[in-house]
Amino acid sequence: MSPAPGYAFRGPGLDRAETLRENPETLAARWPAARVVVVDAEGHARFPGSAEAPEFLSGQHLFADLPEAASFLGLDGDTAWFALPHEALAEPLPGRLDLRQAALQWPMLEAAALAQARALLHWQQRSRHCGACGHALAMVRAGWCARCAQCGLEHYPRTDAAVIVAVSDGPRLLLGRQAGWPEKRWSVLAGFVEPGESLEQAVAREVMEEAGVPVLESRYAASQPWPFPAALMIGFHASALPVEPVVGDELEQARWFSLADIDAQVASGELLLSPRLSIARWLIDAWIERARAAAV
Repeated sequence: MSPAPGYAFRGPGLDRAETLRENPETLAARWPAARVVVVDAEGHARFPGSAEAPEFLSGQHLFADLPEAASFLGLDGDTAWFALPHEALAEPLPGRLDLRQAALQWPMLEAAALAQARALLHWQQRSRHCGACGHALAMVRAGWCARCAQCGLEHYPRTDAAVIVAVSDGPRLLLGRQAGWPEKRWSVLAGFVEPGESLEQAVAREVMEEAGVPVLESRYAASQPWPFPAALMIGFHASALPVEPVVGDELEQARWFSLADIDAQVASGELLLSPRLSIARWLIDAWIERARAAAV
């Protein structure tokens, strides 16, 4: 399997075929020939083969009939895909691969299906009881709704919105690093959107909180599902005042990098940029491409 081009999980993904979630008979009929993404409690894909040649088992190789624990992910043509918790199996599967490695090794559709399965099963694992009355929840709609039999409240999977932004003062790019990152690793700034806040407001607030740099304007670039465990990274490019960064509690360091700085320090090994599976690296590369074009 060759690495997918571009950053991970953006697509193409499955046709989620949302209307089939209300049709258990059709899903049961599709189960025997379906491909099944098995995910363990740590969010790793499990399979019978090796990491170099993983397999997705068909439904009929796991259970004769559609099990209650299976969740419908969608369709790839006529083939249905399901997610299944590893603990639902009588015997463990020996193959194990984390999502980041799958994003580097698997085709885009398979990696996207694993990301979807991981996020959905993570939500299910943490949605056992009703937040309103405390009663046990039952999964319905093929795993996409948790319904309380006592108060009738329905709970749905959530995604946490986060902005991630390449901030520039024109000739320079703002990068920061967290204390827990690998040595020499730097990246663009990011943070979660707060209640009652627009995305643009979140960009300005996060950049000010993390680096003390005032943002002048921001524009949407692209987004990336980031199921670690349940975020959506919403990418922006932003222009800012060329003030000296002052870090807050979230970053260990923040500084401006010129194109020459990036080229020289990447070449020498003094600067490690975000891995290419992330939208962070895509934003950095987009800025570098524009800076090179402007320098011609």
